[in-house]
Amino acid sequence: MKRHLFVALGMALLVTPSVPARAETGGTALPAPTGKYPVGLASLHLVDADRPDPWVPQDGPRQLMVSLWYPAAKAGTRPAPYVTPQESALILKPYPNVPADALARTRTYATLDAKPLSRRQGLPLVLVSPGFSFPRATMTSLAEDLASKGYLVAAVEHTYESAATTFPDGRTTTCAACVGENNEEKGIAVAKSRVKDLSFVLDRLTAKTGWGRLVDRSWIGMVGFSAGGNAAPQLMAADKRVRAGVNLDGSYNPKQPTTAIHGPLLMMGTAQTHMPAGDQSWTGWWPKVRGWKRWLSVADTDHGSFTDYAVLRPQVGLPAPALDGERSVSITRAYVGAFLDRHLRQEREPLLDKASKDFPEVTFWP
Repeated sequence: MKRHLFVALGMALLVTPSVPARAETGGTALPAPTGKYPVGLASLHLVDADRPDPWVPQDGPRQLMVSLWYPAAKAGTRPAPYVTPQESALILKPYPNVPADALARTRTYATLDAKPLSRRQGLPLVLVSPGFSFPRATMTSLAEDLASKGYLVAAVEHTYESAATTFPDGRTTTCAACVGENNEEKGIAVAKSRVKDLSFVLDRLTAKTGWGRLVDRSWIGMVGFSAGGNAAPQLMAADKRVRAGVNLDGSYNPKQPTTAIHGPLLMMGTAQTHMPAGDQSWTGWWPKVRGWKRWLSVADTDHGSFTDYAVLRPQVGLPAPALDGERSVSITRAYVGAFLDRHLRQEREPLLDKASKDFPEVTFWP
């Protein structure tokens, strides 16, 4: 399992002098979404009364926070925060030279009071699962972009698997699941728990009331990063409502599936580890995926390049890989967006057919 935030590089990173922050916010900023719609954001606090928390059973029923990005009819007036000050301080605790509130001041593009765009046929729904110990907010750049193009995007915070999760009552939980060794056994347990979390959230989001009235139940997909990517095909196997899945740089636990996995499945990761000669779990799963599938690797990236940390690291003065962060974000947006358009909207997407001169960093395997 990968460690969270910048430690995901597999080496100790020394903090370098801080770079200038974005002038318009006095802090860090994400890339703007590229679609035509304004983006709204709602936060949902969901309680699964039928399931005790798997990591802290004494907490009672499993409680989850979900960020829901949606295309808006008109932009609201209240900018959406990136993370709470408590979350920012806990995430940045290993980096004393970075201001504790740096992430809380990050510029996003969604607004909190925007009226959702309504469509008679509903909107395709994309579930998002972040990495182990990564907060759900770390997938904001991708989520805002998808919402700006007409998707309803639900990022699930897997409580006690995140570095920090703030609930509406003000309490902030930390990563209880991070205690102990991160081995294959824990990876399997995390995947099983996430499948249950995601199916529960899907139950709530496909109800006939509330947000469910915006969802086209025929077109549901999932995008997962790291541990979330590991869970993506496992959710597809367990919950047939999910038609398509994306694994962003996630190693599989178990290393080989016991049964065939039915696509469509996009596997996209860093060239450092996710080539055929790299992560053996990908070579173990690949032959078992039936139907449409793609395996892509991106040169000069690292684990965090598939999250917002691609752009946030250099802005707070922390080392980053060779590929520019905004370029990393644009590549992830392009290929994930093309995959979802192809399989949730039935649109022709030649970007997924072969290598593109527009994205020379991306290699198709095998």
